[in-house]
Amino acid sequence: MAKFTDKIRIRVKAGHGGAGAVSYRREKYVEFGGPDGGDGGKGGNLYFIGSRRHSNLSYFLPEKLYAAQRGGTGAGRNKNGSDGDDLIIKVPVGTEIIDSDTGDVLEDVVDDETTHLICEGGVGGKGNTFFKTSTNQTPKFSQPGEEGTGFNITLNLKLIADVGLVGLPNAGKSTLLAALTAAHPKIGDYPFTTLIPNLGVISIDRQKDIKIADIPGIIEGAHMGLGLGLSFLRHIERVKTIIYLIAIDSEDIHHTYELLREELKCYDEKLLDKPSVIVINKADMVDFDEHYIDELSKTFKSRPLFISAKTKYNIQSVIDNIKNLV
Repeated sequence: MAKFTDKIRIRVKAGHGGAGAVSYRREKYVEFGGPDGGDGGKGGNLYFIGSRRHSNLSYFLPEKLYAAQRGGTGAGRNKNGSDGDDLIIKVPVGTEIIDSDTGDVLEDVVDDETTHLICEGGVGGKGNTFFKTSTNQTPKFSQPGEEGTGFNITLNLKLIADVGLVGLPNAGKSTLLAALTAAHPKIGDYPFTTLIPNLGVISIDRQKDIKIADIPGIIEGAHMGLGLGLSFLRHIERVKTIIYLIAIDSEDIHHTYELLREELKCYDEKLLDKPSVIVINKADMVDFDEHYIDELSKTFKSRPLFISAKTKYNIQSVIDNIKNLV
């Protein structure tokens, strides 16, 4: 399985400004030439840019320093140093850029191809020409360049999707995602088949696509980091609507629903305010009738949808509900 990284710490730094030069004119028949030291160039800036072509942060190296180029040093004959090249770093859309030392969010990259200035390059130092005055015709000093700004930062990816699939391990989230979209996630009849988030797309028309996230299943205590919980909960924050997916062979369907809600609440109460639909999966495994559905529905505030992701029974109803909620 390909490596998936949704959180990593690195170091970033803009370029140091180039130093100004101390130099004097050297011309034939001119015994005491005046100063002609040029200024140093500006250090390069460091930017982050959102990229939908990147799905996770696995291409970064932990604790590596990513630095923009230094400004060039000034030279004689009033030649200024060249400005350092900027460094542009691509990150997946949905990445938070956090100051690791303070915890402050420096930027939240939510749009494709949008550029964010994180570190500004240092200003180049002045050469000795700049300091010539009527009382000091031959200054013997120049300025060093200024330091570029830098941070220890944490990149924290939170997937951006319209719909999040919420369910216990083995509820059938990956199977449902495959039934709803063109995605082909790994599918198996055992817990934690999904170890990384999967994204699928339902094409509504030429102007609109709906993105669905199948994220690792949660267990009781997920909000405290048990199981794969934190990996799941971080990515559910940005979704617009939630599908609570529960297997029909669960020991207690309503208790499972309340457990899922409680885990979301403990992580962030605002998650409970998102529009949602309850979907009972694996309907092909049991014999049931309308009376069974009516009795079970009485335990919920809204009537669940009964489906079989495996046989694609009633999948269109799920799609219709997603369209209405989104």
